[in-house]
Amino acid sequence: MQTQEKSKLDSLFSNPAAAVVLAVLCNVLWGSAFPFIKMGYRLFQIDSADTASIMCFAGVRFMMGALLVYLCGCALQRRLMPLPTGRVLAECCGLGLWQTTAQYFFYYTAVAYLTGAMGGILNSTQSFMGVILAHFLYGASDRMTTRKALGCVLGFAGVLVAFLGTEGGGSPWGMACMLIASAIFAGAGPINKAVNKKADSFAVCTLNLGVGGLVLLVMGLAQGGRLRPESAGAVPVLLFLAFISGAGYVLWALLMKNNPVSRIAVFGLLIPIINVLLSAVLNGEPLFEVQYIAALALVCLGIFLVNKPKKA
Repeated sequence: MQTQEKSKLDSLFSNPAAAVVLAVLCNVLWGSAFPFIKMGYRLFQIDSADTASIMCFAGVRFMMGALLVYLCGCALQRRLMPLPTGRVLAECCGLGLWQTTAQYFFYYTAVAYLTGAMGGILNSTQSFMGVILAHFLYGASDRMTTRKALGCVLGFAGVLVAFLGTEGGGSPWGMACMLIASAIFAGAGPINKAVNKKADSFAVCTLNLGVGGLVLLVMGLAQGGRLRPESAGAVPVLLFLAFISGAGYVLWALLMKNNPVSRIAVFGLLIPIINVLLSAVLNGEPLFEVQYIAALALVCLGIFLVNKPKKA
């Protein structure tokens, strides 16, 4: 029965039409994270300088996301999902400290200082950093090509265009934090890939989010951070952010398992677009800024080129 259920799930996610719809949904969820985090700061009345409370906010979100991933893993396996032990457990915890604690310390700090448009454009650099890093780590299996190189050039050109008129986009500190977060994410890719070969991917993600989130929460509480909802919408926003962490990962894991990477990865170009649109709708940020529209166009074209599948 378990195998039959899994085969039905795999059939759904491997269906080309369903895969496109689910990939769009997944990237829309991820694209909505930045504006909803910014809304959460407002609803919890967290000041941009209150780093301790920002860490508490991030920590609670990722711990709840870890619980959701674990429950999904248990549901798919029809039993309590075992977690790795020994050295693999230590590697999963180390991944959590790097990819969740370190990355999101800078990411959440950046959100407090940047507009959605600037944050989304800067965050998209992780795609191009990952392509460059893969060229040096994986050699012939993931070689830099002319098309990928052009995509990277266009992507970073988009970031430079976004810096035109940056007085309305946020502070230099926020921009630096977002670029550091993107670099950490790109650097975590090979580690994540290696650890996922040694343990169930749902278990790896549970520990990644759970351990990383716990450390963020403890750090925030130790520095006097607090997390008290000041509005009726505060808790639902936090729950939605936890859902994005968990559901986004589950969807992406099943899509990557059942589809060629090139078919799915290209939909990452939706993330900065959704980010900008929702930032305008939810947080009242300007939508039609010429430099941001031009930067988005360059970044999205760059993402498309670096993920475009090779011709058969």
